[in-house]
Amino acid sequence: MRILVDQDGVLANWELGVLTGWRAKFPKELFVPISERKNFYTRADYPEHLRGQLESIYHAPGFILNLEPIPGSISALKSLVESGHEVWICTSPLSAFENNVLEKYLWVEKHLSRDFTKRIIIAPDKTLVRGGVLIDDKPEITGVFQPVWEHIIFDAPYNRGVKNKKRIAGDWSNWREIINSITEA
Repeated sequence: MRILVDQDGVLANWELGVLTGWRAKFPKELFVPISERKNFYTRADYPEHLRGQLESIYHAPGFILNLEPIPGSISALKSLVESGHEVWICTSPLSAFENNVLEKYLWVEKHLSRDFTKRIIIAPDKTLVRGGVLIDDKPEITGVFQPVWEHIIFDAPYNRGVKNKKRIAGDWSNWREIINSITEA
């Protein structure tokens, strides 16, 4: 089966990277703990007057490259490949892509391998990409087409209201159970 896996928030710990960067650069400003995040877009959880400062964190050189892997993500991806699945990283670029796109490739090389960079699809609209499933933390994925893949939610505080989709735990602990339920169906 072709499995598409989002990068930011699913493989790379976007939330921890933003919060750590924010607290280091703006220690006296309001911050939103990860457990209290309500919106997929980080900036939507912050007051409007702080959004520019917040964006300066994740648009900065080195931000994507230095994100820590989400616990369990790297071994899960390697196991999916070893078990015969066709695995692709399907990720959307930020609108300020100058650092973002290159660093996505460098992150994959650093944590998976140079060879795995051949399995990256950068797509602002993931509905254009064909696959059996897409593992993504975004609550709803819309685009030009009706997706041909099944959307599996990667658990995050801001997507817990989604009840009608299969869900992979935030530490990847149940990925085998979820993927097996789809391949056996």
